Amino acid sequence: MSPARSSASPLAMSLLLLALGAALCVLGTAVGSMGWEPLWGAPGDTASAILWDIRIPRTLGAWLAGGLLGLAGAVAQGLFRNPLADPYLLGSATGAALGVALLLVLIGVSPVEASGWMARIGLTGAGFAGAVLAVIVTLGLARGVQHTLRLLLAGVVVGMVFGAFASLVMYREPDIIPAMQSFLLGTTGFLGGTSAWLLAAVLVPSLAAGLVLSRALDAMSLGETTAASLGVALTPVRVVLIGVMALATGAAVAQVGLIAFIGLVAPHLVRAAVKPTHRWLLPLSAMTGGTLLLAADVLARWMLAPQELPVGVLTAVLGGGYLLWLMHRRPL
Repeated sequence: MSPARSSASPLAMSLLLLALGAALCVLGTAVGSMGWEPLWGAPGDTASAILWDIRIPRTLGAWLAGGLLGLAGAVAQGLFRNPLADPYLLGSATGAALGVALLLVLIGVSPVEASGWMARIGLTGAGFAGAVLAVIVTLGLARGVQHTLRLLLAGVVVGMVFGAFASLVMYREPDIIPAMQSFLLGTTGFLGGTSAWLLAAVLVPSLAAGLVLSRALDAMSLGETTAASLGVALTPVRVVLIGVMALATGAAVAQVGLIAFIGLVAPHLVRAAVKPTHRWLLPLSAMTGGTLLLAADVLARWMLAPQELPVGVLTAVLGGGYLLWLMHRRPL
């Protein structure tokens, strides 16, 4: 196969994903209790405010959060050479849940107050801090990043322990359970303009760092010994890749809560379609993750309108169904 032909398929997929993303963005701005009316509203009226202050930031934020999860999933699977690795592998998800639960207990936020703007800022910061803390603890238990197997096992242990602590906090303080529900089930309902800018500010440098190290990821997929023989500085590369994965996952989880399967499924869909190197896999996984989460968000808003399904529940059902189908198609 010639080089020109080998790069045509990933390029075609990227164009397809961009077209799908654009179409979903249009749908995202139209789905809601007021239907298409905000699209034709005059500047300054209520309908226009709904469009520019709620629907557009939420739509863009959902795509960006899904992009971060897709990118983190591709990095995790390449770093650990495990197709079942996902962005939450280092305990960031349960760490974020613990951070949010502790904040709700410490400041005594009621379920009603937790939906306010100031409370959402606090919950976002607590979720990000908890995710970063979990990754730091994982690195400490693994004694750095020299051994990927030890790092993997440490992430599993930290995830279980932090998850148990979060459950214990909710058990002792049941009043915070309603406020925790949207975070645990995953929601894009609180995304705003600030959230979208923050997610974009994290996605761009994270993707750039991943692309710089894409050849190192290709070499590491052949085994650490082979990668070292090819001149890859394993320890610095692992540090940067783990930083990318932790930052991308922490930012996404802090804004939309625990969204299942996006980071796991997105790289699989890309590999099933084009089988690219990491130079293409990383951006395509990001675009696929963004498309998947935005599609799930639009569907969650539309299915029971004017009520909404938790988008994390929908992604879990659809993502789990896809993996079951994949297992049936390719039995172990």
